[in-house]
Amino acid sequence: MKTTTAPKSTKRRGKGPRIVLDAALADRFESMALAAAARTPEISERFLEELGRARIVPTAKLPANVVTIGNFVTFRDETSGEERTVSLVFPKDANIEEGRISLMTPIGVALLGLAEGASFFWATRSGEERNLTVVSVQPAPSRVPTD
Repeated sequence: MKTTTAPKSTKRRGKGPRIVLDAALADRFESMALAAAARTPEISERFLEELGRARIVPTAKLPANVVTIGNFVTFRDETSGEERTVSLVFPKDANIEEGRISLMTPIGVALLGLAEGASFFWATRSGEERNLTVVSVQPAPSRVPTD
């Protein structure tokens, strides 16, 4: 996967906020996006756009405050003020009732690679545009430092 540098802005409608991805997962993400083209072309296209502008870093250099698979992320809907905490997961592990959001959903694609404090515009399935802000990111249990 080609490494690119993302724009420095944290809030833009056109290209979106900076995103950083784990190099160990980048090829898998790209394969998933390409495989989804026939089933969900809108998600596939959006995911490929995000991957194309992402900064890819080695796993050891992925900042702890960046949303990746398994992390818990709290985000706020700036319109309603509502906050929600979810875990971003691969599709096979998704369970909305348990707060596990699939990477291959519009919100999953939008959250991947964002850092705490990043704001982004997100179109709901009904076409409504919302401004969401990443409030906090907590590492997945496997990334929690141990003594």
